[in-house]
Amino acid sequence: MNQRSVTHATFTIERTYPAAPSRVFDAFADPQIKARWFGAPKEWEIGEVAIDFRVGGREVNSGGPKGGPVHYFDCRYQDIVPNERIIYAYDMHLDEIRISVSLTTIEFKPSGSGTRLVFTEQGAFLDGFDGADGREHGTRQLLDQLGAELARQAADA
Repeated sequence: MNQRSVTHATFTIERTYPAAPSRVFDAFADPQIKARWFGAPKEWEIGEVAIDFRVGGREVNSGGPKGGPVHYFDCRYQDIVPNERIIYAYDMHLDEIRISVSLTTIEFKPSGSGTRLVFTEQGAFLDGFDGADGREHGTRQLLDQLGAELARQAADA
């Protein structure tokens, strides 16, 4: 029998982007834009991806290195205030094993001509399969990719 455990942790990441809150919000809300920055490393195989961006809607995103394991993000949107905040609850799985359950709040705050994004995650990390340090590191990488996408949009404008 496996030893069961749960570790609770919260982390907050703040970033300032040189884009209006509406543009930063759209990078989360528009499935085509989100697909360009929210994803796995290029060498990973892509699995199921679907976004129903509305309160009560679901988002799934899966993939992993060739040969596995499959990483599976399964999210339910709890609250959406356009250009101001997004709150969602999600599970992460490795293959069939649930490794965490989290509540995430993303706030979009005007900052000069840009946006200060405040990303807060409250997680329950299960049975030693995952932890807050790794999750925070991965989230920082995703927010870097978001910044690159916003810069690319500005260059194309």
